[in-house]
Amino acid sequence: MNNVKELNKWANTHTYFTLDLVRIALGVFLFVKGVYFITNIPYLVDLISPIDNIGGGMFLIHYITPAHLIGGIMIAFGLLTRWAIIAQLPILIGAVLVNFMGEMHSESLLLALATLAICLFFLFYGSGKHSADYYFKMYQ
Repeated sequence: MNNVKELNKWANTHTYFTLDLVRIALGVFLFVKGVYFITNIPYLVDLISPIDNIGGGMFLIHYITPAHLIGGIMIAFGLLTRWAIIAQLPILIGAVLVNFMGEMHSESLLLALATLAICLFFLFYGSGKHSADYYFKMYQ
């Protein structure tokens, strides 16, 4: 718990508006990806087909889209950012692994790696000073 408090103090003293814009863009991207998966279920089924023989294909479909939708909104507003990113990490790691297990799509691999790297950064950095977390902490 003390490590999280120390990380928050460091992040609040070293906050930049551009990092907040990157966090908001990440949240909007994940939300749009969730909407895209909801409107194109066959595309999502095709994406997870290399790991479908392991089992839990229907669970994955029902986990990926709500996690992207709700997590994207939470990340964009900076509300429980670290928890929302923790929910995104298995999806993003799976997105990277699916490219190696099935047909390689270099553009989706690069997108998944970039999103994973940004999520890992915000997992340690937190939501920053211009977020709902900071607002609730300071004005409650």
